Amino acid sequence: MTSTMNSQRLFRLDGRTAFISAARGHLGRAMTRALAQAGAHVIVNGRDNAALARFVAELQGEGFSAEGAAFDAADSVAIAGFFGRCSRLDILVNNAVSMTVKSFADLTPQDFAQTYASSVTAGFETVRAALPALKQGVAASGEASVINIASMYGVVAPDARLYDSPQGQSPFHYGPAKAGLLQLTRHLAAELGPHKIRVNALVPGPFPNQPEAGLGARLASRTMLGRLGAPSEIAGPLLFLASPAASFITGSALTVDGGWTAW
Repeated sequence: MTSTMNSQRLFRLDGRTAFISAARGHLGRAMTRALAQAGAHVIVNGRDNAALARFVAELQGEGFSAEGAAFDAADSVAIAGFFGRCSRLDILVNNAVSMTVKSFADLTPQDFAQTYASSVTAGFETVRAALPALKQGVAASGEASVINIASMYGVVAPDARLYDSPQGQSPFHYGPAKAGLLQLTRHLAAELGPHKIRVNALVPGPFPNQPEAGLGARLASRTMLGRLGAPSEIAGPLLFLASPAASFITGSALTVDGGWTAW
């Protein structure tokens, strides 16, 4: 009984504070709930103040501890202002990315700059601004965890044959930005390891939001499990990396793709 309870406590986040950007998104909501259900006080971030307030009220109505932080996660001034007021942070999830979906022919340098800035640069600026608060988390609980949300398309290229049109596939400026985020994860892990701050990445695979039936079936056939991922299936891997269960894991990328990239 004691061993079981100790194992369960490895995944508990009671007394810890977590911040997650793009918390209302397709996967963001599932990740937010995973942290809250494990006992963390969750700071949910997004740009729409009214929608964020509704999400916070929803979480609180379910008995969770939550508050909103409405600002653009790619705004370095807003980032510095918010985290400058944050006294303690134990878990930081960089989930936001901004991009305009365009075809190969229509992409501009500005499109690449926007996506890179909202993923890699914003991830770096957020960690740097949050560092004093993360150090306070280490002082209180012995460690802190940063989790960057990457993508399988930061590891492999999209197969255009699976999509109904070239415009429907993952755009060219998305995958390279996510690849950059994976390398940023390794650099940050090396930098912050001496401070007992772990930095890892999650690499989701096919978790499409309401795909058309034909596309969904083709994407599912590409995985070893023969199906798509459900948002709830990102919750466990995120909680693992956030919790003491992953206390000796840093600089890693945890792939959650049903085997897509292992073929």
